[in-house]
Amino acid sequence: MERSMPLTEALYYILLVLGEPLHGYGIIQTVSAITGERVLLGPGTLYGALNTLLEKGWIKLVRADTTAQKKEYIRTEEGRQALLEEMVRLEAMVADGKRVLDRNGEVER
Repeated sequence: MERSMPLTEALYYILLVLGEPLHGYGIIQTVSAITGERVLLGPGTLYGALNTLLEKGWIKLVRADTTAQKKEYIRTEEGRQALLEEMVRLEAMVADGKRVLDRNGEVER
């Protein structure tokens, strides 16, 4: 499996929400909802990210409605593995940060 680390925030959240089939607007809405509107994907960012994920084989097209011009995507097994690897990497980064800050007495409790 091709890996390019780290994932951008957009790629991470798109992979995260594509455990079920979603179209572009559904992806934007779901990411916004689960992040409390901290991450707001614009159409340009979304479609660039979708093309990247398709090229890597981490998502696939499951349905294209040509009349409504809606395409639904879902995460592949390779995409799930990439997501899990990124989560492990992020957890390690947070643990490192906490350990160093705690050692320096900088962690708020």
